[in-house]
Amino acid sequence: MKEIFREIEKDYEKQQDLNKLQLEERQNLIYDKIPKIKKIDSLIIKLAISAAREQINAPSSQKLLKINQDIYELKEEKEKLLEENNYPKDYLEMHYNCDACKDTGYLEDGTRCSCLKKKLSQELFEISNISYVLSKENFDTFDLNIFSDEKNEKEGISPRQNMNMILKAVKKFLDTFDEKNDMNLLFYGPTGQGKTFLLNCIANYLINENKGVVYQTAFNLLDVLEDRKFRRNDLNQSKYDLLFSCDLLIIDDLGIEMSNSFTTSEIFNIVNTRILRGRKTLISTNLSPKELSQTYTDRVFSRVFQRFYPLKFFGEDLRLKIN
Repeated sequence: MKEIFREIEKDYEKQQDLNKLQLEERQNLIYDKIPKIKKIDSLIIKLAISAAREQINAPSSQKLLKINQDIYELKEEKEKLLEENNYPKDYLEMHYNCDACKDTGYLEDGTRCSCLKKKLSQELFEISNISYVLSKENFDTFDLNIFSDEKNEKEGISPRQNMNMILKAVKKFLDTFDEKNDMNLLFYGPTGQGKTFLLNCIANYLINENKGVVYQTAFNLLDVLEDRKFRRNDLNQSKYDLLFSCDLLIIDDLGIEMSNSFTTSEIFNIVNTRILRGRKTLISTNLSPKELSQTYTDRVFSRVFQRFYPLKFFGEDLRLKIN
């Protein structure tokens, strides 16, 4: 994780250097085309130095007010000259990829910017090799025809019809992702029904939409929780914090981890906090609702089923069909 943070810091430093270089290039262009602006900038610099001195010596003086007024008028004149020559009035200001943090990764209060959180979650994807999986498992490679069209007598519809309905729910989830509508999804059903594949499709889509996505298997999630509790440091705390702050948290294979009072309490805390913050969560499990209720406390189970949209997967094991 230290290496991840360092690499991200380097990326921000490179972006800041690029911002300065691009500003210099814009200045040189404008100074060449509109020499008067260069003179105005020189005057503004001299006046700013005078204002700084006056601020120290006599912060309430009329002279300081006059200097500040002159600077304001010079800036207005510069903006007018830029617009008259078909340039935006902020052309000679620093431009940032992220205006919120000015490409530093941190807000004025010292908290992490959303752009830094997204970079960190994307790097975690890279480390877990999920990025390689997403290159193969996405909506472009999703094949509805692999699901049987034969009616399942117990369910009353075919697996293909069922998957069609699931895809409609997923589309609504994606179309309304930025809305605070409590539309979280619970995929449940036996192994080999395409739950994880569809989770990867959703993750890939949202990452391409520049959303911060954190994908954790239940076992990996347990590691994050234990690292934060028993091996406390800034890096482990950062991974833990991402579970709450990311745009989308995916928990795959819930129910296969060792369940105890610690894990069930932590899972409830994560899910509940995300719901209260309006953050979206996807959960997949091989357990039936009855088995889930037996594995977790009533508090966890009821919270999941009250605020999640359950989608049942059924049919033959697709892994055997593919192989």
